[in-house]
Amino acid sequence: MRFLVLLFVFSLATPAMAERTTLAGNMTQGGLVTGMTEPGATLTLDERPLDVAPSGRFLFGFGRDASPTAVLKISYPDGGVEERLLEVSQRAYETQRIDGLPPAKVTPDPALHERIAAENAQIARIRTIKTAEEWYLSGWRWPAEGRVSGVYGSQRILNGIPKRPHFGVDIAAPEGDPVRASTDGVIRLAEPDLYYTGGTVMIDHGYGLISVYSHLSAVTAKVGELVRQGDKIGEVGSTGRSTGAHLDWRLNWFEVRLDPQLLVENLPEG
Repeated sequence: MRFLVLLFVFSLATPAMAERTTLAGNMTQGGLVTGMTEPGATLTLDERPLDVAPSGRFLFGFGRDASPTAVLKISYPDGGVEERLLEVSQRAYETQRIDGLPPAKVTPDPALHERIAAENAQIARIRTIKTAEEWYLSGWRWPAEGRVSGVYGSQRILNGIPKRPHFGVDIAAPEGDPVRASTDGVIRLAEPDLYYTGGTVMIDHGYGLISVYSHLSAVTAKVGELVRQGDKIGEVGSTGRSTGAHLDWRLNWFEVRLDPQLLVENLPEG
């Protein structure tokens, strides 16, 4: 009799222990987090609604200066509600000084402000795209081979003038080396000569994830093209605001700037 009672209690406890929502990824400033919940559930992160795929998958990210905690609220189809207090690890960022830039690239002539504003608006619009496709499930790879010469979050001082932090990872490589798609997705921007970023490609990976590849000497991708991870999209260059051949690789979850280096292993040097 005792054995039967214990067995009955164990069979009740097992379903209760199973998590209805699971999380994976980098719970840190600049980190991307992916999750799985019950289809039909609704989620908010600090009261911001999250998009949930029909499969139950979802994602979100933490910016460079994200607070130490965040609240994830999950409302299940059966009426159940769960709240989780997420701990977001804080990072220390270095200061990077870059000299030798053309003065006009640090403090542009007012006559260029209209062009710069139009380009910035174009980029901002693309970051609002919400595509209900899970191309990001193809995983992540380095888009070029070389040496990491700049990291996410670093405070930039350009020609002695403090500027915005750097929101990507720089890969120093020979001009003309191939740049490849880090993940499956659709090309949303392919411009040969933006003022600050020069040759620039933006790829939509679905559900608000957009990767950016800048300072290209050649852009080979076409807007609207579906690319697979590893497909060539351009070539390393030094166009725009740059002092040498390199690729600036960035990742955004809508307007939130993420650190792509957290998603890949050590960079193979070319």
